[in-house]
Amino acid sequence: MPLDSAARDERAPWLRLVLTPSVGAGTALSLLRAYGLPEAIFAAGTGALARVAGTEAAARLNGSDATRDAAVAAALDWAQGPDRHLISLADPRYPARLLEIGDPPPLLYVVGDPAVLALPALAVVGSRSCTAAGQGNARAFARSLADAGLAIVSGLALGIDAAAHRGSLDAADGHTIAILGTGLDTVYPAENRGLARQVAERGALVSELPLGTAPERWNFPRRNRLIAGLSMGVLVVEAAKRSGSLITARLAGEFGREVFAIPGSIHSPVARGCHALIRQGAKLVESAEDVLSELRMPRIRPASPAAQELDPAGDASQGASAGATALLASLGWDPAGLDELAQRTGQGAGALNETLLELELSGVVERLADGRYQRRG
Repeated sequence: MPLDSAARDERAPWLRLVLTPSVGAGTALSLLRAYGLPEAIFAAGTGALARVAGTEAAARLNGSDATRDAAVAAALDWAQGPDRHLISLADPRYPARLLEIGDPPPLLYVVGDPAVLALPALAVVGSRSCTAAGQGNARAFARSLADAGLAIVSGLALGIDAAAHRGSLDAADGHTIAILGTGLDTVYPAENRGLARQVAERGALVSELPLGTAPERWNFPRRNRLIAGLSMGVLVVEAAKRSGSLITARLAGEFGREVFAIPGSIHSPVARGCHALIRQGAKLVESAEDVLSELRMPRIRPASPAAQELDPAGDASQGASAGATALLASLGWDPAGLDELAQRTGQGAGALNETLLELELSGVVERLADGRYQRRG
């Protein structure tokens, strides 16, 4: 898009504001509170701006910057593509819930349908290094909650995030929102590019970061505040004691959102973050109905048949042989090694390995990295 056309676009001043070096979201909000719209900010003198934003930011705002002008034009050109949107604070499509978080982004980049940003939403987050059971729970909960009319918000990361997005896409009319820690012209991780396309078709990809922003680790905590802010509550499925998901949960609490956590085995490292949240007052949940009840949301449509198949409260042992069912009862819900199972059952290693393989192939049991076995969901 030629620069003169960009200058006439009402979104151009918003882009110029957020793309000015030394002007972060906090400074931009201070200027907007002081002057109203970006046009008024750029009409003010450098001295007046300096009293709000500081000398360096004021000079950069009113100075010439060819790199910034090119970035503005490139963003406007990008927004001409199908289902691409630039949504400023002045846009009626800007999600109202983000206005409650204290530092809402002045401008959002969106791919997909901006209308889903106004739907009642729940964040489902958790560990990248999750268990197969955790992924199954995330997908099942997300599907059931999407069936109930909640848009599922997550961060498009590997593990729990991806499972949550897929669960919402499994629902007949499910919607999902992925908040990225990169520019929207970069999908991270690359393994989730196909998933990102599906999310854009049934929901929206959202970022406050300029196009071309690479996946730098300091961008993800800021991304997490948008996940929490856009949602009525946050459900943590699996999380280690030091986890970005706990940052999202903490921010949700600060924003007055509900915090939910699924408990796990006392032996599992990825359950410790959830247990810590529960000790701090998060709601312990065992089913999607627990979440809906706390949010005072009725189940507005019956769960899809697929959601019922993935109900985490269902009996995973159905269809297993008698020997497998007996071994499953001996395994219980905590991880156990082959020697321990041999002691409990009195069976030899050969017979145990055969039965465990049957349970693994049927998806009822998973073998952990340390060689122990754990029941799935």
